[in-house]
Amino acid sequence: MDELQLIAERTGSVPLAESGALGAARARLMAEIAAAEAENVVPLGENVVPLKKPRRWVWIGAGAVGLAAAITAVVALAPVEQVGLEPPAAAADPVAVLRNAAAAALKTPDTPPKPGQFVYTKTKQPDGERESWVSADGTHDGMIKMTDGSAFPLPGCRNGQAQVYKGEEPLKGVTEPCTPSPGYRKDLPTDADAMFAYLNAHHSGGKGDFNALGKDILALANETYLPPAVRAALYGAAAKVPGLRAVDHVKDGAGRPGVGITWPLRPEDDPKMAKPVVIVFAADTFLYLGTNSTAVTASGVVDAVGRRP
Repeated sequence: MDELQLIAERTGSVPLAESGALGAARARLMAEIAAAEAENVVPLGENVVPLKKPRRWVWIGAGAVGLAAAITAVVALAPVEQVGLEPPAAAADPVAVLRNAAAAALKTPDTPPKPGQFVYTKTKQPDGERESWVSADGTHDGMIKMTDGSAFPLPGCRNGQAQVYKGEEPLKGVTEPCTPSPGYRKDLPTDADAMFAYLNAHHSGGKGDFNALGKDILALANETYLPPAVRAALYGAAAKVPGLRAVDHVKDGAGRPGVGITWPLRPEDDPKMAKPVVIVFAADTFLYLGTNSTAVTASGVVDAVGRRP
């Protein structure tokens, strides 16, 4: 394999950093070159090749790999202190992906909904589209609407009681005890450690079921309004889950390219039957997109059920 082909393979899927962010990486590479020339040798892995003339590079064996790695670093990695993110996800490091997602979440605008408003989300699913209107404070009646026209009420919880429905029709005078389920989750931790403790205390699966915990994270990321610090803490907490795996070149349910994060299945799960959820982030911005089978295509805050941002 020649050097140019190797370099192309190493950098083909890596997003380019802006030119202003390359200074430090370029300086480090040139410093390495200058130091090698000063000694009149080129260090290439475990190969040391004497040079007869200054400023002449000789590439053999591992040298091509070294050059490819060096150029990949200069092309792909902008200094963290300049962009506020870690190296891009092309390295397939799941922890770095989630930390980048947390950093990106912190920079998103924050327009908190008012108590009487609704959190709107439009999601593309394998069987069509789903729209949801979730009461910001959990006390107002919301709704889920599907592509086929079917609708499912989300009764608000007022004074500890919620209306009971049969299908889409309310049962007159029939209520049940409830606890408000707000669409605006300002009550959640803003620290990754505290969020990780919260997730472990409230997860839906059994002990050690990290795939279930991943679904819980997905539920919070999907149809709730999370303040930027809370969303960042959610992704930071997700980075603490053992056995994470990054998936390069994945697409969300709408076909948008990104990088995915998935959790391990339980030892007793049959891999042919149980498929882990892959949460997808945009490869360039690290913003949340959805999963490998669904996609959040619109979201916002509205004043009433049926309205859209």
